[in-house]
Amino acid sequence: MPEKEQVVVDSEMKKRYMNGETWKFEDDIDNSNNNMSVSVSDGVLLGIDGGTTSTVCICMPMIIPFSHSQLQSLPILSRAVAGCSNHNSIGEIAAKETLEQVMADALSKCGSKRSSVRAVCLAVSGVNHPTDQQRILNWLRDIFPSDVRLYVQNDAVAALASGTIGKLHGCVLIAGTGSIAYGFTEDGKEARAAGAGPVLGDWGSGYGISAQALTAVIRAHDGRGPSTMLTSSILQALGLSSAEELIGWTYADPSWARIAALVPVVVSCAEAADEVANKILLESAQELASSVKAVVGRLGLCGQDGKGAFPLVLVGGVLEANTRWDVGKEVIKCISKYFPGVLPIRPKVEPAVGAAWLAWNFFMKEYNKELCSC
Repeated sequence: MPEKEQVVVDSEMKKRYMNGETWKFEDDIDNSNNNMSVSVSDGVLLGIDGGTTSTVCICMPMIIPFSHSQLQSLPILSRAVAGCSNHNSIGEIAAKETLEQVMADALSKCGSKRSSVRAVCLAVSGVNHPTDQQRILNWLRDIFPSDVRLYVQNDAVAALASGTIGKLHGCVLIAGTGSIAYGFTEDGKEARAAGAGPVLGDWGSGYGISAQALTAVIRAHDGRGPSTMLTSSILQALGLSSAEELIGWTYADPSWARIAALVPVVVSCAEAADEVANKILLESAQELASSVKAVVGRLGLCGQDGKGAFPLVLVGGVLEANTRWDVGKEVIKCISKYFPGVLPIRPKVEPAVGAAWLAWNFFMKEYNKELCSC
């Protein structure tokens, strides 16, 4: 796109953020008479978990004073859901539109305006470098008043916080459409492994599992690989009659989430003792475990003797313990061989709640620091 044209587009996008229809609901809100006004007298905070499949925004009350031990008792005022917000998957403009809309929807549902917001923690996949964070922070500053505290993290950080009540310590493994392992030490050091997208090999992810299954079907059809139950099961699930049609289906819309949706079919075939499907899942579990091993080793979370205790938060559809072939259980089994002190945690709340808890923790840390300096 020519530079002049890009400037015009960016200008129009910014204008829509500040004055467009997305925030038109604010004109109809009178916070002083709103039913929620008692609950949000100190304002509200937003936690956003933005992924490749969906984006969730949680709105909670910002209560001051308040202690960390009470954090789990904070009520959810509203919850909004939207589609993909990974800029690497759908492009930056579409990702911003999704994020803006989901935040507006959450505030609208609880009858709040942007002027009521005290802190926002946006945890989104695709944030892989400080430049990514800064670009998103600059965009958020165009949307919210200048006194709102804004924090941008990778979505893995919110997932970790969902299992540790907002504390950044330990390791998280996400295996949904994509996969990533992310860890923090108590003194703030961090490390990550994987999470670079399907082109660079997220082979333990939902996309990776499904892509290998599709490849196995084509290999079996060509005679380059063993026959597999995956062929009939995938064709039936997609309403196709032949492996040749599978090629057209795949490239008609190669979006990551669409491919990853085939994971349940692979799991069903593995549970039915299909050797090809079983091998795909076993190798995927080993790949996920290797990501965790890399992070834990680099940060020394296991202590000098390798036996120290540390939390491992497991998040994502691939790791859900709802089938006989439990990928998460197999991952833990692999990791325990190296780190016997691992403490697996399956969060009871979604990552967006973890993002909201992070917003509270980050805000209070700055708030208390400012009080001490007065």
